Amino acid sequence: MRQFPLSKVYQTIEPGPVVLLTTAQKGRANVMTMSWHMMVDFEPPLIACIVSNADYSFAALRATGECVIAIPTVELAPKVVQIGNTSGRDIDKFAAFGLTPVKAERVAAPLIAECCVNLECKVTNTSLVNKYGLFVLEVLKAWADPKLKKARTIHHRGYGAFVVDGEAIHLKSKMR
Repeated sequence: MRQFPLSKVYQTIEPGPVVLLTTAQKGRANVMTMSWHMMVDFEPPLIACIVSNADYSFAALRATGECVIAIPTVELAPKVVQIGNTSGRDIDKFAAFGLTPVKAERVAAPLIAECCVNLECKVTNTSLVNKYGLFVLEVLKAWADPKLKKARTIHHRGYGAFVVDGEAIHLKSKMR
């Protein structure tokens, strides 16, 4: 074993797929790229995520208390990176990157038609927002595109490196 810098730890433990988080405030939708999230509970489904107060989406998420988490496929990877490298303060990212907003049922933030899964969420806990930018979200409604059932997702490894979902293996488990 050899030591490596603590600043690179996140590259080894990144939990899930890169997602797109949409918000809407005062009639204006925005989308940001996010990879720092995790499941907290199953029923109701709770997701914790980090949104920095430097992100344009932070103010909308805090003010409205709702968002959509959309899971892009590997085919959207170049757009996902571009979305993450621009600010909604400066442009309409839906228009700039050719994403199709779809009206959600339970929240004002839009779904993204090109994504394989969309999760309508409300903020349920903000106790760690000021210290860490950590929001806890409850999933209110979940949508999946049946045409993209076997879609492959991307996982951020840091500094522009991504891993694409690969072969699935199935092992005996007590989880249902």
